Amino acid sequence: MRVLLVEDDDRVAGALVPALVRRGLTMQRLPSGAGVLDRVHDVDVILLDLGLPDVDGVVLCRQIRAVSDVAVIVVSARGEVNDRVHGLRAGADDYLVKPYDVEELLARVEAVRRRRVERPAPSVPVVEVGDVRIDLARYEVLVAGEPIALSRKEFQVLALVAAAGGAVCSREQVLNEVWGHRGAAESRSLDVHVATLRTKLGRPALIETVRGVGYRLGSRRD
Repeated sequence: MRVLLVEDDDRVAGALVPALVRRGLTMQRLPSGAGVLDRVHDVDVILLDLGLPDVDGVVLCRQIRAVSDVAVIVVSARGEVNDRVHGLRAGADDYLVKPYDVEELLARVEAVRRRRVERPAPSVPVVEVGDVRIDLARYEVLVAGEPIALSRKEFQVLALVAAAGGAVCSREQVLNEVWGHRGAAESRSLDVHVATLRTKLGRPALIETVRGVGYRLGSRRD
């Protein structure tokens, strides 16, 4: 089983990774949220700490869920009921509070993996509007059959709007899930990313602006 540990504490990671390797797991570790979305399709389970240095773990969990159905277990020192509720509502399959026993963690990893293997595999989300094809699982966008190179944030913005299926994505939702927080600089950056997306895709009407609210997927090609 391939497991990705997202944990900024070197001492925790230094003890946990060898312990899980000894129990037969193939381990990768990242000390922050950077690079996680690039690896979600290469692992079976993600162990996700919430107190990361660059992004809140709940926000990262939502970002993972926007592009993948990989099993996610939150492993965090945040043990309040509200913390657990927020983590599970963000898409986590399980929530384990630190400190925990390694054998219990292993049992939970095996349980969430078993549940996902036993249930029917979900269909891979692919959104098509005219000649634009957005493959949310493969991070791939094709326009008239030609691949379009997007930055990670550009794809994340497009994925959120596309996954909403025509419903409006508020600016607050996009800012929280892609940038991790809201502010004047992030808001300006969102405007730039949307304008760049429209230019790169060559389909300005694909992302419609709902004034004062946010964005939604358009139904026209041009």
